[in-house]
Amino acid sequence: MSVFSLCTTLLAADTLEDIKKRGVLIAGVKEFTPGFGSIDDNTGEIAGYDVDFVRAIANRLGVKLQLQPVTSSSRILQLMKGDIDIIAATMSKIPERAEQVDFSYAYFFTGQKFIVKKGTAKKLADLDNKKIGTAKGSTSGQNVSNILPGAKILYFDDYPQAFLALRQNNVFAVTSDEPILVSLLGEAPDKEQFEIPDIRISDEFYGLGIRKGEKKLLDFVNKKLLEMEKNGEAKKIFNKWFGPNSKMPMKRGNFRITAEK
Repeated sequence: MSVFSLCTTLLAADTLEDIKKRGVLIAGVKEFTPGFGSIDDNTGEIAGYDVDFVRAIANRLGVKLQLQPVTSSSRILQLMKGDIDIIAATMSKIPERAEQVDFSYAYFFTGQKFIVKKGTAKKLADLDNKKIGTAKGSTSGQNVSNILPGAKILYFDDYPQAFLALRQNNVFAVTSDEPILVSLLGEAPDKEQFEIPDIRISDEFYGLGIRKGEKKLLDFVNKKLLEMEKNGEAKKIFNKWFGPNSKMPMKRGNFRITAEK
């Protein structure tokens, strides 16, 4: 039996009822990914798109929200161990992860791109046989390896460290989902030296992660997500963090939260 299976077996329970009795929803979120989860300079608390979604779920449950910092490499294990009730941490819905956790409907859509020094990469072939940095536990490295077998993938604890390696000329590029790259670039003091070329290598649908078998909690979360789309709350959160007047303007495009993704 795997560690994940063992943890799931040990924690088999009605998490939804446990949350209600406890009066607290414990959500695993990132604290170094601006736009999704990062420390607010004014409040000192973690804030972002992911945080607002789990806060909406906590409010609907009538409980408080407790935020627990996670990384790409630690988030699933922390869920399986019972340290958190739900993952809201830029987690792409992929089959390998779906064997370990149950995913909610997709609440964000994006694609994987690259940050490079200006003028160094215009097409995908320019990135082959190069050192490319990304975060441990993300799908980004494997996606690049599948498309650029000659590239050398270097893994860092999180994306800011990978971007620092690019700024110090230790990697040729940094790869992740576009909004993460936009946030990194937006915070950089020397951002005029870098760019995100129009090289997209994947479609990424983010889902909230819940322990396997917790159908009541999963159904509750999915119902809330559909309500948030219908009443405009989901779009409002998107515009707050990624709309035209935000620090990280992006397009939501045709994406909508539905039961199909």
